[in-house]
Amino acid sequence: MSTVTYPVSVRARLDTRLSRWLWLVKWALLIPHYIVLFFLWVGFVGASVIAFFAILFTGRYPARLFAYNVGVLRWTWRVSFYAYSGLGTDRYPPFTLADVASYPAHFDVQYPQRLSRGLVLVKWWLLALPHYLVTGVLAGGIAWSTEAADHSHTNYGSGLGLISVLVLIAAVTLAVTGAYPPSLFDFILGCNRWVLRVVAYAALMTDQYPPFRLDLGGDDPVDDAVAV
Repeated sequence: MSTVTYPVSVRARLDTRLSRWLWLVKWALLIPHYIVLFFLWVGFVGASVIAFFAILFTGRYPARLFAYNVGVLRWTWRVSFYAYSGLGTDRYPPFTLADVASYPAHFDVQYPQRLSRGLVLVKWWLLALPHYLVTGVLAGGIAWSTEAADHSHTNYGSGLGLISVLVLIAAVTLAVTGAYPPSLFDFILGCNRWVLRVVAYAALMTDQYPPFRLDLGGDDPVDDAVAV
């Protein structure tokens, strides 16, 4: 019996030498990336809509659209890892959809030869709903206050996610000690891995349901639950 990993691969390597203070200005350094990613994500949404109908009628995800969407998620993950979802490297992210072997953050999804035409109707909203609740805690989501009886005092806002809190702790620790705690890095990577698996599933890239499991560390674990 052989084993395979979950088809969504999220890997990263913590750089051994990190600046104590560069994280304070990374948001400004990444402005060019944020501008490009805005347009890439517009394309991502459009490609996903086209893929939805392609899967519904043919059971296949168009290969070129699949490669593009994987590239957008890969680009996003590199930027996130450099910035405030990881702070795991000071190496500036490359401007490319392709994987860069020398860069410490990697993302990929195994291309599915066939996808369920029925699941495409429900997996991105109904089946993924339990995971949305978890990822809302991990990545942050919408928080609201208790409304009054007359519905006149409902307030909405952006909730702070666990990943952001942990990365802030890592940043302060890095500034004070000059070191990023490896155990904290492993936990942060596990949280990001969970979120990205759900994003790929909701984007129709796989029919394999994301595991309810926090896989820690920079490398993808071997999953005995999908042994073949």
